[in-house]
Amino acid sequence: MDTVFHASEGERKSPEQQSVLVDYDIYIMKPAERILYILMAAAFIFAVGFIFYHSIILSFLLTPLAFLYPRMRTRQIIAKRKNELNLQFKDLLYSLSSSMSAGKSIESSFKEATKDLQILYPNPDTYIIQEVEYIVRKIGMNETVENALEDLAKRSGLEDIQNFFDVFSTCKRTGGNLVSVMRNTSNIINDKIEIKEEINTLLASKKFEQKILSLMPIFMIIILSTTTGDYMSPVFDTPIGKLVMTVAMILISAAYFISSKIMNINV
Repeated sequence: MDTVFHASEGERKSPEQQSVLVDYDIYIMKPAERILYILMAAAFIFAVGFIFYHSIILSFLLTPLAFLYPRMRTRQIIAKRKNELNLQFKDLLYSLSSSMSAGKSIESSFKEATKDLQILYPNPDTYIIQEVEYIVRKIGMNETVENALEDLAKRSGLEDIQNFFDVFSTCKRTGGNLVSVMRNTSNIINDKIEIKEEINTLLASKKFEQKILSLMPIFMIIILSTTTGDYMSPVFDTPIGKLVMTVAMILISAAYFISSKIMNINV
């Protein structure tokens, strides 16, 4: 039975680990990494809390929220990792279709794809290189390509890879044109990537505006509390003022997360 390895970002894997499979839907932080993210988030939250309350005690009471950040960061890392695999999988399909167009079998095409991908991605820890090397090893042990691709489709959690496996296995059973399937699949993935890049280009300015608008109230509070201390003192020194600042923080945070969710468009 193959072992699944829940890799950590930036971790250099040993030869033994390189033969272990990665579950792309799961990411487990190393203790030092988790502590670093918690400390970074705690420092940021403390600074923002002090800006809004001018109270070390109240700011310190907000810092436990930093324990939520590793979970958020984990989701970001998983999304980034799966996006990288999806982009790399497109290059694999191009290589496979080229080899098969030259008359090579699917098994030989995977072996050739390893060489092509190593030119495109010099880093041996690149996800797609590890996956193709694993498939080649499975072929060398007289296992079918379908089984190896099915395993990759399950672990990747990517719709494009799952769809490719479904069509690939159907073609193998019915004798369909694998070259055409790979070419069409790579074109579809490429079109989706181009659409997503166009959307990101259109949203780039809006995302920048979102960040500016989210930080603007904080900068305004800093400026007002620095230049007009007497004017702002009721906000920092009275219970009603602290309540108003609490509501303001909640609204600013909610606006940031809602706007981020709206602009996170999946293709």
